[in-house]
Amino acid sequence: MDIFNLTSSDPSTFILMGIPGLEPAHVWISIPFATVYIIGLLGNFMILFVVGKEETLHKPMYLLLCMLALTEIGTSTSIMPKALYIFWFNLKGITVGGCLTQMFFLHAGSMMHSAVLLTMAFDRYVAICNPLRYTTILTNSRIAKLGLVGLLRAVLFILPLPLLLSRLPFCVNHVIPHTYCDHMAVAKMSCGDITVNRTYGFVTAFVVMGLDLMLIALSYILIIRAVLRISYKTDYQKALNTCTAHLCVMLMSYPVGFFSIMIHRIGEGIAPHVHIILANLYPLIPLMLNPIVYGVKNKELHGKVVKYIYRMCSHWDTDFKCA
Repeated sequence: MDIFNLTSSDPSTFILMGIPGLEPAHVWISIPFATVYIIGLLGNFMILFVVGKEETLHKPMYLLLCMLALTEIGTSTSIMPKALYIFWFNLKGITVGGCLTQMFFLHAGSMMHSAVLLTMAFDRYVAICNPLRYTTILTNSRIAKLGLVGLLRAVLFILPLPLLLSRLPFCVNHVIPHTYCDHMAVAKMSCGDITVNRTYGFVTAFVVMGLDLMLIALSYILIIRAVLRISYKTDYQKALNTCTAHLCVMLMSYPVGFFSIMIHRIGEGIAPHVHIILANLYPLIPLMLNPIVYGVKNKELHGKVVKYIYRMCSHWDTDFKCA
Protein backbone atom coordinates (compact mmCIF):
# COMPACT_ATOMS: atom_id res chain seq x y z
CA MET A 1 0.00 0.00 0.00
CA ASP A 2 2.88 2.36 0.73
CA ILE A 3 4.31 1.75 -2.72
CA PHE A 4 0.91 2.45 -4.25
CA ASN A 5 0.53 5.76 -2.41
CA LEU A 6 4.06 6.84 -3.29
CA THR A 7 3.54 6.07 -6.96
CA SER A 8 0.12 7.73 -7.19
CA SER A 9 1.46 10.95 -5.68
CA ASP A 10 4.08 11.25 -8.43
CA PRO A 11 2.76 13.98 -10.79
CA SER A 12 4.44 12.30 -13.78
CA THR A 13 2.79 8.91 -13.20
CA PHE A 14 -0.72 7.52 -13.53
CA ILE A 15 -2.00 4.39 -11.80
CA LEU A 16 -4.02 1.92 -13.86
CA MET A 17 -6.23 0.02 -11.44
CA GLY A 18 -7.15 -2.85 -13.74
CA ILE A 19 -10.74 -3.94 -13.14
CA PRO A 20 -12.06 -2.18 -10.00
CA GLY A 21 -13.92 -4.49 -7.66
CA LEU A 22 -12.43 -7.62 -9.20
CA GLU A 23 -8.81 -7.21 -8.07
CA PRO A 24 -8.71 -10.58 -6.25
CA ALA A 25 -9.73 -12.30 -9.49
CA HIS A 26 -7.20 -10.51 -11.73
CA VAL A 27 -5.07 -13.62 -12.24
CA TRP A 28 -8.08 -15.72 -13.23
CA ILE A 29 -9.44 -12.99 -15.52
CA SER A 30 -6.05 -12.77 -17.24
CA ILE A 31 -6.22 -16.42 -18.40
CA PRO A 32 -8.96 -15.97 -21.07
CA PHE A 33 -7.54 -12.57 -22.05
CA ALA A 34 -4.01 -13.97 -22.52
CA THR A 35 -5.33 -17.05 -24.34
CA VAL A 36 -7.40 -15.01 -26.80
CA TYR A 37 -4.50 -12.58 -27.33
CA ILE A 38 -1.95 -15.32 -28.06
CA ILE A 39 -4.31 -17.24 -30.37
CA GLY A 40 -5.12 -14.01 -32.19
CA LEU A 41 -1.46 -13.13 -32.66
CA LEU A 42 -0.64 -16.59 -33.98
CA GLY A 43 -3.57 -16.53 -36.40
CA ASN A 44 -2.84 -13.07 -37.78
CA PHE A 45 0.90 -13.66 -38.08
CA MET A 46 0.11 -16.90 -39.92
CA ILE A 47 -1.99 -14.93 -42.42
CA LEU A 48 0.80 -12.39 -42.90
CA PHE A 49 3.35 -15.17 -43.38
CA VAL A 50 1.27 -17.18 -45.86
CA VAL A 51 0.22 -14.17 -47.95
CA GLY A 52 3.81 -12.94 -47.98
CA LYS A 53 5.21 -16.31 -49.11
CA GLU A 54 2.56 -17.17 -51.71
CA GLU A 55 2.77 -15.02 -54.86
CA THR A 56 -0.63 -16.30 -55.96
CA LEU A 57 -2.10 -14.45 -52.97
CA HIS A 58 -0.57 -11.11 -53.90
CA LYS A 59 -3.97 -9.73 -54.80
CA PRO A 60 -5.94 -6.70 -53.53
CA MET A 61 -8.27 -8.77 -51.32
CA TYR A 62 -5.37 -10.46 -49.53
CA LEU A 63 -3.42 -7.22 -49.19
CA LEU A 64 -6.48 -5.78 -47.46
CA LEU A 65 -6.61 -8.83 -45.22
CA CYS A 66 -2.96 -8.21 -44.30
CA MET A 67 -3.75 -4.57 -43.51
CA LEU A 68 -6.59 -5.74 -41.28
CA ALA A 69 -4.26 -8.19 -39.51
CA LEU A 70 -1.62 -5.50 -38.94
CA THR A 71 -4.13 -3.01 -37.50
CA GLU A 72 -5.56 -5.66 -35.17
CA ILE A 73 -2.11 -6.73 -33.99
CA GLY A 74 -1.13 -3.11 -33.38
CA THR A 75 -4.36 -2.12 -31.63
CA SER A 76 -4.45 -5.11 -29.28
CA THR A 77 -0.71 -4.95 -28.55
CA SER A 78 -1.04 -1.30 -27.53
CA ILE A 79 -3.09 -2.35 -24.49
CA MET A 80 -2.82 -6.07 -23.70
CA PRO A 81 0.82 -6.34 -22.51
CA LYS A 82 0.23 -3.59 -19.94
CA ALA A 83 -3.09 -5.14 -18.88
CA LEU A 84 -1.39 -8.50 -18.34
CA TYR A 85 1.40 -6.82 -16.32
CA ILE A 86 -1.33 -5.40 -14.08
CA PHE A 87 -3.10 -8.76 -13.73
CA TRP A 88 0.03 -10.84 -13.14
CA PHE A 89 2.57 -8.59 -11.45
CA ASN A 90 0.46 -5.71 -10.06
CA LEU A 91 2.60 -3.26 -12.09
CA LYS A 92 0.05 -0.46 -12.26
CA GLY A 93 2.22 2.60 -12.83
CA ILE A 94 2.50 4.27 -16.24
CA THR A 95 4.10 7.61 -17.09
CA VAL A 96 1.96 10.42 -18.47
CA GLY A 97 3.91 10.24 -21.73
CA GLY A 98 3.45 6.47 -21.91
CA CYS A 99 -0.25 6.86 -21.17
CA LEU A 100 -0.78 9.43 -23.94
CA THR A 101 1.26 7.31 -26.37
CA GLN A 102 -0.80 4.23 -25.58
CA MET A 103 -3.99 6.24 -26.10
CA PHE A 104 -2.80 7.50 -29.48
CA PHE A 105 -1.92 4.05 -30.84
CA LEU A 106 -5.13 2.51 -29.48
CA HIS A 107 -7.50 5.05 -31.03
CA ALA A 108 -5.47 5.50 -34.23
CA GLY A 109 -5.50 1.73 -34.67
CA SER A 110 -9.28 1.64 -34.17
CA MET A 111 -9.80 4.35 -36.79
CA MET A 112 -7.41 2.63 -39.20
CA HIS A 113 -9.35 -0.59 -38.64
CA SER A 114 -12.54 1.20 -39.68
CA ALA A 115 -10.81 2.57 -42.81
CA VAL A 116 -9.67 -0.94 -43.80
CA LEU A 117 -13.21 -2.30 -43.36
CA LEU A 118 -14.51 0.51 -45.59
CA THR A 119 -11.92 -0.31 -48.26
CA MET A 120 -12.84 -4.00 -48.04
CA ALA A 121 -16.50 -3.08 -48.59
CA PHE A 122 -15.49 -1.10 -51.68
CA ASP A 123 -13.46 -4.10 -52.85
CA ARG A 124 -16.52 -6.37 -52.55
CA TYR A 125 -18.69 -3.78 -54.32
CA VAL A 126 -16.35 -3.61 -57.31
CA ALA A 127 -15.91 -7.41 -57.41
CA ILE A 128 -19.68 -8.03 -57.55
CA CYS A 129 -21.08 -4.94 -59.30
CA ASN A 130 -18.27 -4.35 -61.79
CA PRO A 131 -16.32 -7.63 -62.06
CA LEU A 132 -14.96 -7.06 -65.55
CA ARG A 133 -13.11 -3.93 -64.44
CA TYR A 134 -12.05 -5.25 -61.03
CA THR A 135 -8.39 -5.80 -61.95
CA THR A 136 -8.09 -2.33 -63.49
CA ILE A 137 -9.93 -0.44 -60.74
CA LEU A 138 -8.33 -2.17 -57.74
CA THR A 139 -4.65 -2.78 -58.34
CA ASN A 140 -2.16 -3.59 -55.60
CA SER A 141 -0.62 -0.12 -55.82
CA ARG A 142 -4.05 1.51 -55.49
CA ILE A 143 -4.84 -0.60 -52.43
CA ALA A 144 -1.52 0.50 -50.91
CA LYS A 145 -2.42 4.16 -51.57
CA LEU A 146 -5.85 3.71 -50.00
CA GLY A 147 -4.17 2.15 -46.97
CA LEU A 148 -1.81 5.13 -46.71
CA VAL A 149 -4.76 7.54 -46.90
CA GLY A 150 -6.48 5.62 -44.08
CA LEU A 151 -3.31 5.79 -41.98
CA LEU A 152 -2.90 9.54 -42.53
CA ARG A 153 -6.56 10.10 -41.67
CA ALA A 154 -6.15 8.17 -38.41
CA VAL A 155 -3.03 10.13 -37.43
CA LEU A 156 -4.53 13.54 -38.27
CA PHE A 157 -7.80 12.92 -36.41
CA ILE A 158 -6.37 11.13 -33.35
CA LEU A 159 -3.21 13.19 -32.74
CA PRO A 160 -5.22 16.12 -31.24
CA LEU A 161 -6.55 13.83 -28.48
CA PRO A 162 -3.26 13.40 -26.56
CA LEU A 163 -2.21 16.97 -27.44
CA LEU A 164 -5.39 18.40 -25.90
CA LEU A 165 -5.00 16.20 -22.81
CA SER A 166 -1.36 17.20 -22.34
CA ARG A 167 -2.46 20.82 -21.81
CA LEU A 168 -4.90 19.99 -19.02
CA PRO A 169 -4.10 20.19 -15.30
CA PHE A 170 -4.51 16.84 -13.53
CA CYS A 171 -5.75 16.38 -9.98
CA VAL A 172 -3.67 14.98 -7.15
CA ASN A 173 -5.43 11.63 -7.53
CA HIS A 174 -3.85 10.02 -10.60
CA VAL A 175 -5.71 6.72 -10.28
CA ILE A 176 -7.42 5.59 -13.51
CA PRO A 177 -10.06 2.87 -12.97
CA HIS A 178 -9.17 1.01 -16.15
CA THR A 179 -6.64 -1.44 -17.62
CA TYR A 180 -5.43 1.06 -20.24
CA CYS A 181 -5.42 4.77 -20.99
CA ASP A 182 -8.75 5.33 -22.68
CA HIS A 183 -9.30 8.93 -23.81
CA MET A 184 -12.30 9.74 -21.62
CA ALA A 185 -10.99 7.77 -18.63
CA VAL A 186 -7.87 9.98 -18.64
CA ALA A 187 -9.80 13.18 -19.37
CA LYS A 188 -11.99 12.62 -16.30
CA MET A 189 -8.84 12.72 -14.15
CA SER A 190 -8.37 16.40 -15.01
CA CYS A 191 -9.32 19.27 -12.71
CA GLY A 192 -9.84 21.54 -15.74
CA ASP A 193 -12.64 21.95 -18.25
CA ILE A 194 -12.80 18.89 -20.52
CA THR A 195 -15.68 20.11 -22.71
CA VAL A 196 -13.42 20.45 -25.75
CA ASN A 197 -11.92 17.00 -25.19
CA ARG A 198 -15.31 15.39 -24.69
CA THR A 199 -16.81 17.10 -27.76
CA TYR A 200 -13.86 16.40 -30.04
CA GLY A 201 -13.68 12.74 -29.05
CA PHE A 202 -17.42 12.26 -29.52
CA VAL A 203 -17.56 14.08 -32.86
CA THR A 204 -14.48 12.27 -34.19
CA ALA A 205 -15.87 8.85 -33.28
CA PHE A 206 -19.34 9.41 -34.68
CA VAL A 207 -18.59 11.60 -37.68
CA VAL A 208 -15.55 9.75 -39.04
CA MET A 209 -16.48 6.19 -38.11
CA GLY A 210 -20.17 6.92 -38.64
CA LEU A 211 -19.34 8.11 -42.16
CA ASP A 212 -17.43 4.88 -42.73
CA LEU A 213 -20.48 2.88 -41.64
CA MET A 214 -22.77 4.87 -43.94
CA LEU A 215 -20.49 4.25 -46.93
CA ILE A 216 -20.22 0.56 -46.03
CA ALA A 217 -24.03 0.37 -45.80
CA LEU A 218 -24.31 2.10 -49.20
CA SER A 219 -21.88 -0.42 -50.69
CA TYR A 220 -23.96 -3.31 -49.42
CA ILE A 221 -27.21 -1.79 -50.64
CA LEU A 222 -25.70 -1.66 -54.13
CA ILE A 223 -24.29 -5.17 -53.71
CA ILE A 224 -27.67 -6.59 -52.63
CA ARG A 225 -29.36 -4.87 -55.56
CA ALA A 226 -26.83 -6.42 -57.95
CA VAL A 227 -27.10 -9.85 -56.32
CA LEU A 228 -30.89 -9.89 -56.60
CA ARG A 229 -30.56 -9.47 -60.35
CA ILE A 230 -28.50 -12.65 -60.66
CA SER A 231 -30.59 -15.40 -62.22
CA TYR A 232 -28.32 -18.41 -61.64
CA LYS A 233 -28.51 -19.84 -58.12
CA THR A 234 -24.83 -20.88 -58.01
CA ASP A 235 -23.66 -17.38 -58.98
CA TYR A 236 -26.11 -15.91 -56.48
CA GLN A 237 -24.70 -18.00 -53.62
CA LYS A 238 -21.11 -17.31 -54.68
CA ALA A 239 -21.73 -13.55 -54.64
CA LEU A 240 -23.25 -13.74 -51.16
CA ASN A 241 -20.41 -15.92 -49.83
CA THR A 242 -17.82 -13.34 -50.87
CA CYS A 243 -19.46 -10.83 -48.50
CA THR A 244 -20.19 -13.11 -45.54
CA ALA A 245 -16.74 -12.91 -43.95
CA HIS A 246 -16.63 -9.12 -44.22
CA LEU A 247 -20.10 -8.80 -42.64
CA CYS A 248 -19.03 -11.07 -39.77
CA VAL A 249 -15.96 -8.91 -39.13
CA MET A 250 -18.06 -5.73 -39.01
CA LEU A 251 -20.56 -7.29 -36.62
CA MET A 252 -17.66 -8.24 -34.34
CA SER A 253 -16.08 -4.79 -34.46
CA TYR A 254 -18.53 -1.90 -34.60
CA PRO A 255 -21.24 -2.75 -32.00
CA VAL A 256 -18.80 -3.32 -29.10
CA GLY A 257 -16.78 -0.24 -30.11
CA PHE A 258 -19.77 2.10 -30.17
CA PHE A 259 -21.09 0.61 -26.93
CA SER A 260 -17.76 1.33 -25.25
CA ILE A 261 -17.81 4.93 -26.53
CA MET A 262 -21.40 5.57 -25.41
CA ILE A 263 -20.87 4.19 -21.90
CA HIS A 264 -18.66 7.19 -21.05
CA ARG A 265 -21.51 9.54 -21.96
CA ILE A 266 -24.75 7.83 -20.93
CA GLY A 267 -23.75 4.66 -19.10
CA GLU A 268 -23.56 5.93 -15.53
CA GLY A 269 -25.72 3.06 -14.28
CA ILE A 270 -23.56 0.33 -15.81
CA ALA A 271 -21.11 -1.39 -13.46
CA PRO A 272 -17.50 -0.25 -14.12
CA HIS A 273 -16.16 -3.80 -14.34
CA VAL A 274 -18.69 -4.63 -17.09
CA HIS A 275 -17.56 -1.62 -19.11
CA ILE A 276 -13.85 -2.37 -18.64
CA ILE A 277 -14.21 -6.05 -19.59
CA LEU A 278 -16.13 -5.08 -22.75
CA ALA A 279 -13.57 -2.39 -23.55
CA ASN A 280 -10.81 -5.02 -23.41
CA LEU A 281 -12.81 -7.45 -25.54
CA TYR A 282 -13.30 -4.80 -28.23
CA PRO A 283 -9.80 -5.23 -29.75
CA LEU A 284 -9.41 -8.89 -28.72
CA ILE A 285 -12.47 -10.48 -30.33
CA PRO A 286 -11.68 -9.35 -33.90
CA LEU A 287 -8.01 -10.21 -33.36
CA MET A 288 -8.87 -13.84 -32.62
CA LEU A 289 -11.92 -14.40 -34.83
CA ASN A 290 -10.90 -12.62 -38.06
CA PRO A 291 -8.26 -15.22 -39.03
CA ILE A 292 -10.79 -17.98 -38.25
CA VAL A 293 -13.58 -16.32 -40.24
CA TYR A 294 -11.46 -15.62 -43.30
CA GLY A 295 -9.63 -18.92 -43.00
CA VAL A 296 -12.91 -20.84 -43.09
CA LYS A 297 -14.80 -18.78 -45.66
CA ASN A 298 -11.93 -18.24 -48.13
CA LYS A 299 -11.08 -21.60 -49.67
CA GLU A 300 -7.92 -20.36 -51.42
CA LEU A 301 -6.45 -18.92 -48.23
CA HIS A 302 -7.63 -21.91 -46.21
CA GLY A 303 -5.83 -24.31 -48.54
CA LYS A 304 -2.57 -22.37 -48.36
CA VAL A 305 -2.68 -22.11 -44.56
CA VAL A 306 -3.37 -25.85 -44.20
CA LYS A 307 -0.47 -26.58 -46.56
CA TYR A 308 1.99 -24.57 -44.46
CA ILE A 309 0.70 -25.97 -41.17
CA TYR A 310 1.08 -29.52 -42.52
CA ARG A 311 4.56 -28.69 -43.79
CA MET A 312 5.62 -27.28 -40.41
CA CYS A 313 4.17 -30.26 -38.53
CA SER A 314 5.96 -32.67 -40.85
CA HIS A 315 9.22 -30.79 -40.31
CA TRP A 316 8.83 -30.88 -36.52
CA ASP A 317 7.92 -34.57 -36.62
CA THR A 318 11.07 -35.33 -38.66
CA ASP A 319 13.26 -33.34 -36.26
CA PHE A 320 11.69 -35.13 -33.28
CA LYS A 321 12.35 -38.59 -34.76
CA CYS A 322 15.94 -37.62 -35.59
CA ALA A 323 16.47 -36.46 -32.02
